[in-house]
Amino acid sequence: MAEQAGTAAATALAALDAARAEGSAPGEAELLRAPAAGRVLSLRRRSEGQVNPGDTLVVIGDTERLEITADVLSQDAVRIRPGTRVLVAQWGGEGTLEASVTRVEPQAHTVVSSLGVEEQRVNVVAALAGGPLPAGLGSGFRVLARFVIWEGGDVLQVPSSALFRTADGWAVFAVENGRAVERRVRIGQQAGLATQLLDGLDPGTEVIVHPGNQVADGVRVAAERETS
Repeated sequence: MAEQAGTAAATALAALDAARAEGSAPGEAELLRAPAAGRVLSLRRRSEGQVNPGDTLVVIGDTERLEITADVLSQDAVRIRPGTRVLVAQWGGEGTLEASVTRVEPQAHTVVSSLGVEEQRVNVVAALAGGPLPAGLGSGFRVLARFVIWEGGDVLQVPSSALFRTADGWAVFAVENGRAVERRVRIGQQAGLATQLLDGLDPGTEVIVHPGNQVADGVRVAAERETS
């Protein structure tokens, strides 16, 4: 026991000598300087205690230079490029914020959706446009990012639910003189609920959305009116 106590004391004395040689001793306060300017975002150590080299004490970030990280499906990420315009909504304030993509990470990761389906997703990083940031917006906040893959003016579009496949491509049922008329159409860009039409319909043409099996070319139709 005496030999073990002596060894422990010698080890403690050696540690004390090493600390003094470095300019500090146990129990003495030492000034630690952050490697970069910024604000303290979180404290990883709130009480005194022993720390090891490399342990994180605080997290520091520049809240005036926030970035947005959004995970998108891999099949959508291949259409996104640095510089792609991003519309930021549902950030907690009024209006929509502008941002642009700075980086599309080359490695995808697997995410299990709420339906239990495995999806391959890619992190896309975007920077908010210049100017003062909205008050209150901080690190780790949730936003909704919409990526503008394509845009154009004077675009003729139709509800995507009105389109259906044919042997030759795409078609819709237009309403003419109270009857359904099948019209072949040529589509362009698709954006979920709406699809661009390149040919086949004139602006203002009434079409049938969600056409069922009972709808066929020449069938008489009437508008369904909602009752309260």
